[in-house]
Amino acid sequence: MGKIKKLRTRATKGSASQHSTHLTEDLAGAETDKISSKRIKERYHQEESEIVDSKLTKKILNAARKQQESLEGHGVGIIKPPSSQLTSPQDDSDDEDYPDEQAYNSSDAHFMEELDINEEDAASLQVFMNANPQPRKTLADIIMEKINEKKTDVSTLMPDLENPLPDLDPRIKEVYLDIRTILQSYRSGKLPKAFKVIPHLKNWEDILYITEPDSWSAAAIYQATRIFASNMNQHMAQRFYHLVLLPRMRDDIDYYKRLNFHLFMAIKKALFKPAAFFKGILIPLCEEGTCTLKEAVILGSILAKCTIPVLHASATMLKIAEMKYSGANSIFLRVLITKKYALPFRVLDALVFHFLSFRTEQRELPVLWHQCFLAFAETYRRDISSEQKESLLELLRIKVHEKITPEIRRQLQGAETRDVEMDEPAFNDELFQ
Repeated sequence: MGKIKKLRTRATKGSASQHSTHLTEDLAGAETDKISSKRIKERYHQEESEIVDSKLTKKILNAARKQQESLEGHGVGIIKPPSSQLTSPQDDSDDEDYPDEQAYNSSDAHFMEELDINEEDAASLQVFMNANPQPRKTLADIIMEKINEKKTDVSTLMPDLENPLPDLDPRIKEVYLDIRTILQSYRSGKLPKAFKVIPHLKNWEDILYITEPDSWSAAAIYQATRIFASNMNQHMAQRFYHLVLLPRMRDDIDYYKRLNFHLFMAIKKALFKPAAFFKGILIPLCEEGTCTLKEAVILGSILAKCTIPVLHASATMLKIAEMKYSGANSIFLRVLITKKYALPFRVLDALVFHFLSFRTEQRELPVLWHQCFLAFAETYRRDISSEQKESLLELLRIKVHEKITPEIRRQLQGAETRDVEMDEPAFNDELFQ
């Protein structure tokens, strides 16, 4: 009987493997037993430079048709992947366990307690917020700009809202309109394979626009971020973060006064590509000057929990230190400072000049600024020069906080400074160019 059970087990596994057809093989038109995974990846890289051609269109439509035929009592136009045939083997990770949601619910509260901010301090942050922010660009704005650039006739300058992408195959539009319906009500499970091919398309922004990302469920945003962070290059991921993930995060916090758990996990997953995360989310948020305390606390708590490469952290600190100040900038700087990186001297000098630039500031500085100054003094007091130390001590006579300033002075006065230039960690100037 034992042997019979083993044979049945093997038969079951063999049957499952026959139905588990890789997505790339459907699109490339190759048989599973003739093409290796290495050749599939090579073909993917070749397809990245091509717009959706007729052969790829045919394969996408075939996959969608199979999904439609497999419907069992579901609404018309809903693509529901019921079996392993409709998903790639990599989809097994779609059902991964989430961290403890209860722990998440209290994470930003704990981080707020660490910052020790009262209502009066929070109000002082408003003084440093940008009163005239630039209008935020959405994915729809980008697509409409592309369409208008192609139009030469004055009479056609107005966008066609009924048919915004006239050059796209109508059958492709129909497939992704169905996927849009799925993503709007998605809660869990596996996603359609036609959606997972988006990162490999040259016109991926146009395809994504059809699915209306601003209407996706929070769970769909998380799954999309996982897929795109893993399969997109840095530039593409940065675009997705900036045009889709960042606006959705801000809107959710503004409306609910907290961040949905799935969006919180999506932001953490976005750090899989740190340069894209900083250039697509954190730096634009700081440059706009409208980051609220709640947004800064939530993002700061994510940064505090995640591991960030030293070069990306250094480039981010340099960028924030040199930009126009807003209260939220101090939260991000403090979080990165407390990670205690071995910073290049160029970054240390930029942080010193950042604090010294407030010598002539007439507005009352928020407590966040003093807390950030204290974190810098505690961590890097031995890495600054004696001249910088004296300048910072002089600054303490001008900008005073009754509880924090004495501790900063004690840290600086008791430290041996660096007066000899030593070898420093390599720093890549191209990270944020």
